[in-house]
Amino acid sequence: MKTLEIQRITTDFLIIGGGTAGCYAALTLGEHTGAKILIAEKADIRRSGCLAAGVNAINAYILPGRKAQDYVDYARKDAEGIVRGDLLLTMAEGLNKTIVKLEQLGLSVLKDEHGNYAARGNRNIKINGENIKPILAGAVSRLPQITVMNRLNVFEIIVERGRAIGAYAFSIDEPILQVISAKAVICTTGGAAGLYRPNNTGFSRHKMWYPPFNTGAGYAMGILAGAEMTTLEMRFIALRCKDTIAPTGTLAQGVGAKQINVQGEVYEQKYGITTSQRLHGTVIENLEGRGPCYLQTAGISKEQEEDLQKAYLNMAPSQTLKWLESGKTASMENVEIEGTEPYIVGGHTASGFWVDTSRETTIRGLFAAGDVAGGCPQKYVTGAFAEGEIAAKAALKYIDSQVVILSDAQVKRVQNRLHVFLNSESQISIDSLEDEMQEVMDRYAGGISRHYRYDEDSLAAADEKIKELSVKAENLSAKNMRELLYIFELRERLVLCRSVIAHLAARKETRWHSFAEHTDYPERREDYEIYINSRLTDGRIKVFTRRLIKEGSVYEH
Repeated sequence: MKTLEIQRITTDFLIIGGGTAGCYAALTLGEHTGAKILIAEKADIRRSGCLAAGVNAINAYILPGRKAQDYVDYARKDAEGIVRGDLLLTMAEGLNKTIVKLEQLGLSVLKDEHGNYAARGNRNIKINGENIKPILAGAVSRLPQITVMNRLNVFEIIVERGRAIGAYAFSIDEPILQVISAKAVICTTGGAAGLYRPNNTGFSRHKMWYPPFNTGAGYAMGILAGAEMTTLEMRFIALRCKDTIAPTGTLAQGVGAKQINVQGEVYEQKYGITTSQRLHGTVIENLEGRGPCYLQTAGISKEQEEDLQKAYLNMAPSQTLKWLESGKTASMENVEIEGTEPYIVGGHTASGFWVDTSRETTIRGLFAAGDVAGGCPQKYVTGAFAEGEIAAKAALKYIDSQVVILSDAQVKRVQNRLHVFLNSESQISIDSLEDEMQEVMDRYAGGISRHYRYDEDSLAAADEKIKELSVKAENLSAKNMRELLYIFELRERLVLCRSVIAHLAARKETRWHSFAEHTDYPERREDYEIYINSRLTDGRIKVFTRRLIKEGSVYEH
């Protein structure tokens, strides 16, 4: 019989996820306290999370002549009003100082001829950011009170009497169950990819926009712990360069490339220029026979072309390689574009934990920052930094002097649950169940093959099928710790799928074309200017609404 050794760890602060927000939260804590800080990272903190491959621009920055409220107004308009203005403002007010800090740590921020940060568009600045994650990880490692545990998968937040007191985790390499006790917990696990069938299947299925290793772990742990979630129906679907899934903003903002159809017509203004409208226009142009669609780059200067190639090397080198290998560079040929599969990403949309302005969730002592925190879209890198700082400072004020130690009986029950997976035999493969899940979500919950559309009947069918797959997932078996990880990643996605379906069904309107295209309710409704929230209670997803937080108002639990 395969057994797991139990190890107990005690810390003051537990940060789940060593990505963008997690590293910045740790740095903030490390600068304000000598208390013990533990970062639990599923991969390796040096190259994990959304910044693993680097980034070529900072997309959330308050340029000279603008103010934080301008950014709030932009994000609110882009999300058709369904945002938390209080969260956006507190985030926006902290954007610029995070770049000053990163530049001091060694990040290369490009300057113009006057020595000012080089702007790219209205809210962006240019960087050479291929090494941004190693810079963050290096800064974290230099603080003696911070411990990083790489290759450690956290799978359950421990909650007692409405308060987060730690988490359960297991090592990916060794048969060890870690029981982590903490005075405060900060969840920074990122968003969720892999719920839907992706653009590329088979061998290339992980060639996608969002990191395939981000499985919605934080969302799922929060849902199962009874936390309130918000706006999961506001999915994010990226408009990307075809095949490489490289970002299109580099072209649109870098060289002013317009969206055109196969007839050479500029169509972006026809549908609108919010994030969802740009995608929706491309979907409709293709459906009505005017595709494929492109970003118009043919005829740009050689200097612009070289800048593009360098920029993509910082973030998506596959696009530069495609140009060089084909011999058809951006100045010679327009770049074809397409939409990706839907993701749940609170850094681009407003989906995630329902939090107050200190980024505390509805579970006391559990804070959320970055892609996992809801209500505050258009965060990007600097917004995740800012939220990490806010959550860390709030956790500092919150912490109790007492660490709760779980009883052996409580730990034993969790250990036995893992033993079942490690010691059973199943004829069902993990990959086959994942494929089934993605097919269900694609066909019945608005995936690529349905042009992102769904209706009440299809969502009901999706829910029933995901429930069936969830039962099957409980009977999977793992030969080793890595396979145990894959089982838990699948279970996380299935938990999130059900909540996403419930939220899509609850918003009986189409406010964001393609992001949430409800064909039974194809129009926007003014009486739906509300938050769709949910909480798992007694095994059932309870969906309810909250009124919008008025301009200038602040919500606190």
